[in-house]
Formats: sequence, C-alpha cells, structure tokens
Amino acid sequence: MSVKSIIERSSPAWLRPHLGSLYLGLRRIDRQFGRPVDKRRRLKFAMAYVQPQVDLAKSWALSDSESSNFLYALTPLSRLSLAHTIATVFGVTPALVRSLFEEIENDEVFQKHVAQSLKALLPGVSSFSIGRRLGWYAVARIMKPATIVETGVDYGLGSCVLCAALLRNAGEGSPGRYIGIELRTGAGQIFTAPFNTVGEIRYGDSLESLGKLAGPIDLFINDSDHSMDYEAREYEAIRAKLSDRSVILGDNAHCSPSLADFSERSGRNFIFFKEEPAAHWYPGAGIGFSFHPGLSGNR
Repeated sequence: MSVKSIIERSSPAWLRPHLGSLYLGLRRIDRQFGRPVDKRRRLKFAMAYVQPQVDLAKSWALSDSESSNFLYALTPLSRLSLAHTIATVFGVTPALVRSLFEEIENDEVFQKHVAQSLKALLPGVSSFSIGRRLGWYAVARIMKPATIVETGVDYGLGSCVLCAALLRNAGEGSPGRYIGIELRTGAGQIFTAPFNTVGEIRYGDSLESLGKLAGPIDLFINDSDHSMDYEAREYEAIRAKLSDRSVILGDNAHCSPSLADFSERSGRNFIFFKEEPAAHWYPGAGIGFSFHPGLSGNR
C-alpha cells in the first residue's frame, strides 16, 4: 500500500488535502536531491545524540583518571528519580531522601578522606562523585541495618559510603556492622579509619565467604563477579540468612535478570532504577531493589 493511499484512508477528510500537499512536496524534494542527501541528514540527526558521548570518551581515554568504577555524578533528573524510587520502596518522602543525599555530600570527614585517598591512588582524578552510591547511603540511613554485607569492594569507595551511614546511625543509637567480601587480596585500599571502625573486609571467594556467615543480613549489596550465573548463586547463598526486613541492592540489574528472578521466586518485590551519569561517556548502570512486600508499610 502506498503512502498516498494510507493518507487517504486513515486521515480525516478535512486533513487530507494538507497531508497530500506535504506528501507531494516531500516527493519533489526527494527527487530533486536524491536519497544520499536524506541519508546524510539522518546521520547528522543521529550524531547529534551520539557525538557528545564520543567526545567525552576521547577526553577520558587521554586522561589518567579511573579505568573502572567511574566517579561521575548523576544528572539532576536522575537524582530526582532515585530519590522517588527510594521513597516508594520505604514509604518515606522524597524530601527526606534528598536530605540524605545532601548529608553524605556535605560530610566533611567523608569527602576529605575519599578525595585524599583517591588522589593518592589515581593522580589523574581531580574530583569525584559517588553517583548511584547516593542510593546505597540513603537506604542504609533509612533502614539502620544491624548488618550490611557487600560482595565486591575494589578500592573501597562503597565500603566508606556504607560505613559513613553506619557511623551516623550509631550516633543516633542504632549501631550496625559492615562486612565487605573481596576476592583480590589488597583491594579496599581507601577503607581505613574512621570507616573501618564499624566494618571489615574479608578476602576470598564470595560464595565460600557467604556460606560461612551466620546472619541475619539486613542489607546485602551484590557488586562482585558480574556474570549472571555467579550473581544468582550469591542470592541463593544468602537466601536463608536474610532477615525479615532485608533489602538487596543489585549492582548488575541493568544487564542481568538474576535479582528480578530471585525476587519472583522468593515472593519479594523488585524495582529497578536506571541512572544517568552527568558529563560522562558511560551510559550508566543502576540499582536493583529487592524487598519484602509491605516494607514501606512497616515504617
């Protein structure tokens, strides 16, 4: 069926003459300039979206900054979406969540410690932001967990974020403990005082280490081996160790169904937040939230 016949059959009578004129005009332009002109226009249109990311990638490649676990900030809209996601999960106000974002960003001890530690490890890093880890911090502050377990530590930035929350919680009369599990001996370089006063890193295979934990676990963060099979095995390893109010944060949920599948099998709810990095070539990951139905109603 031709475009012209589609216009004649599907458009209101009063609109057909106008659409018909537009159709004939586009045909004349196409015949005059040919398809290559149209293809160039389409490419230019697409590159308007892609080129900024390409330019950012070139700049990053020529720098001496971090090679993974990027230190970007979130866009304002992404921050807003994250605040509303967490507010929905826990039954709190978005304003409260935003205030917790600001709390860690204005924590002078945390900011100074991480900035100095990262600069010593990565001389090319001039500034840092904790990106979606803002959500980790807010969750830990809202939940006030007795036990946090994180698999995959790397430099220890997430460890410091979570323990900064635990230190605040302890000051409010709700102490807790952090356990980080990391395969690579020597990882967690920036996880030092004061943050290691409320936590520790255990080195070894995460599945073996999780099997040795007694539980219960209130907050679990998966950020280790990002294969779907290994991720799924971690969730099964902690299934019986999760507390009644437990929350799981999956750092692989942007490309893996493992946490969503585990949640469905376990009668848990699942929500995914997709982050949007500010001024960075990386398209972003996100946070998968797995939690018990009625969690927000218990607050």
